[in-house]
Amino acid sequence: MYLPSLGKISFLSIGTLLFTTLISALVGVLMTNLFGLTASGLVQEVQESTRLSAIQTNYVGKLADFTVPHILLSFIPANPFADLTGTHPTLIISIVIFTTFLGVASLQLMKDDKPKGGRVLMAIDTLQAWVMKLVRLVMTLTPYGVMALMTKVVAGSNIHDIGKLSSFMVASYLGLAIMFVVHAALLTLTGVNPILFFRKVWPVITFAFTSCSSAASIPLNVEAQTRRLGVPEYIASFSASFGATISQNGCAGLYPAILAVMVAPTIGINPLDPVWIATLVGIVTLSSAGVAGVGGGATIAALIVLPVMAMGLPVTLVALLISVEPLIDMGRTVLNVNGSMVAGTITSQLMKQTDKVVMNNEDKVRLAHH
Repeated sequence: MYLPSLGKISFLSIGTLLFTTLISALVGVLMTNLFGLTASGLVQEVQESTRLSAIQTNYVGKLADFTVPHILLSFIPANPFADLTGTHPTLIISIVIFTTFLGVASLQLMKDDKPKGGRVLMAIDTLQAWVMKLVRLVMTLTPYGVMALMTKVVAGSNIHDIGKLSSFMVASYLGLAIMFVVHAALLTLTGVNPILFFRKVWPVITFAFTSCSSAASIPLNVEAQTRRLGVPEYIASFSASFGATISQNGCAGLYPAILAVMVAPTIGINPLDPVWIATLVGIVTLSSAGVAGVGGGATIAALIVLPVMAMGLPVTLVALLISVEPLIDMGRTVLNVNGSMVAGTITSQLMKQTDKVVMNNEDKVRLAHH
C-alpha cells in the first residue's frame, strides 16, 4: 500500500516545501526593499563582537566548503549514527533519509517474512506510542515552560537595542504574516478550509512559538495531521520529518533573503536588480534543504547563503541582530512548522487520501485545546 505511493508522496511534499520556501524568499526581498532596510549604521558593540567571534569559530570554517555538489552529496547518509550524536548538526536530512530506508526495509520484511515483519512494525508502533505519552506529559508542563521562556527572553532583551531594530522586526513579522496568507491560499486551492485548519493546528504552532524548535514539534505535528486533519500517518510522518529539515519557510527562506538584501547595498550590489534577485531566490531555495530544525537553524541558513553559496556577502550582519534574534526566531519557527503541516495536508488532498470525516469534525478543534 505504501511503497507504490512513496515517490508521489516525496514529490508532492518536498515540492510544496520548496515552492513555499521560494515564495517566502521573494516575500523577504519585497519586505526588505519596501521598508528600505540596510545594514548601514548598525553598530558592532561588545555583545555583537562576541557573537561574531563565536559564529566565525563554530560555523564559518565548517561551512566553508559548502557548494551545491557538497550539499547534494551530504544528503547520502554516510554515518547516520554519528549524525544522531550531533557531530554534523547542519544537515540532519541524512538521518531522515536513513530512517526512510529503514521503513522501506521493514515493509519489505513484512512482505517476505510476515511474523518477523509484524514484530518490527509492532516495536515501531510501541515506541511511537511511548514517545507520544512523553510528549503529552511535557505538554502538561508547557504553561510553566512558556512562562520561563518568555521571562528569559524579556530579561535578556535590551529595549534600546530592540528600538533601533524595530523596523527590521516589523518587516520580518509582516513577511511572516504574508506567508501565512500564502499558506491559507494554497489550502483553499486544494479544498481545505484554512480557518478550520488553523484552529486545529493552534496547539502545535503555540508550542513551536515557545520552543523555537521545528524538530521538537515533530510529534505534535504528526498527531495534529493524523488525529485532527485526517492525513494518513505515512504522509504526516514524511511531511513533518522532512519539513523540519528541508525548506523551512521562516528560517531558511524569509530570513536569509532579508539579510542578503540588507547587506547587498553595503558592498555595491543593487538589491533591486532582477538578475541578482533571481539568483538569490534560487540559492536560498536550494540551500534551504537540510537546515537543522533546531534553534540556530536560521543562523546556519544565513551563513550558507551570505558568504558561501556564491553570494560573497559578509556575515557580520548575522551577529549585529543578536538583540532581536530570539523574538523573531519564535515567529520563524511557527512558520516552519505550519509549512510542514500545510505540505502534508496538501499532499494528502492531492492524493485523495484525506479522511474527510476527521478533517471536517469540529469536535477535533475542541480536543486540540484540551
